[in-house]
Amino acid sequence: MTPFATAAPGQQNKMKACNEQANEKGFGEGKGEERKAFMKECLSAKPEKGGGGKGTQQNKMKTCNKEAGEKKLTGDERKKFMSDCLSN
Repeated sequence: MTPFATAAPGQQNKMKACNEQANEKGFGEGKGEERKAFMKECLSAKPEKGGGGKGTQQNKMKTCNKEAGEKKLTGDERKKFMSDCLSN
């Protein structure tokens, strides 16, 4: 049983979304530290307050992800880019 099994439905949805994003980025089985770092960042991301509304963080993640892919960033370069992009 995972520690997230008793989490609130919102947290479960976030976990599911982050897992899917991690897999899309190639952070699947055997990617230990990279996956852990990504999951920590993804799960700790807070939706923007105010006019942003639901899905804003997810849209930002998609946009940053697309840009990182277009720039063919990998590893630490990609992590730094994603961190910078998501914090803006």
